Amino acid sequence: MNNWTLVCAIEDIPVLGSRRVSRAQGLDVAVFRNDKNEVFALLDRCPHKGGPLSQGIVFGTSVACPLHNWTIGLGTGQAAAPDDGCTPKFSVKVEAGQVFLLVAELASHAINLTRPVAGPTQHTVCA
Repeated sequence: MNNWTLVCAIEDIPVLGSRRVSRAQGLDVAVFRNDKNEVFALLDRCPHKGGPLSQGIVFGTSVACPLHNWTIGLGTGQAAAPDDGCTPKFSVKVEAGQVFLLVAELASHAINLTRPVAGPTQHTVCA
């Protein structure tokens, strides 16, 4: 069985930008590319108020949430101090210019999290 699924070519992700990957269940996964062609994948949900990280600004190995400018580490999903919280990260690999995500994670990882309608979200502990 193939443990990885092809989601896009690296060129399909804008430099310092992202691309969203839909899942059968749960919120989309945001796949980011920085200026060094490193690729990262996080749940498309800020741990603060649930903002769409895929619409944020990528810099270095971080993304700034478009709602309240929280800085989230692309490699860890952890919010930078003094903010506190974490968004789930997904395993990603790049081979021959193709971007892959783990099938099992797409099917089961963080599928219970939703985008809030109003009010604060509960902070998630990184594992």
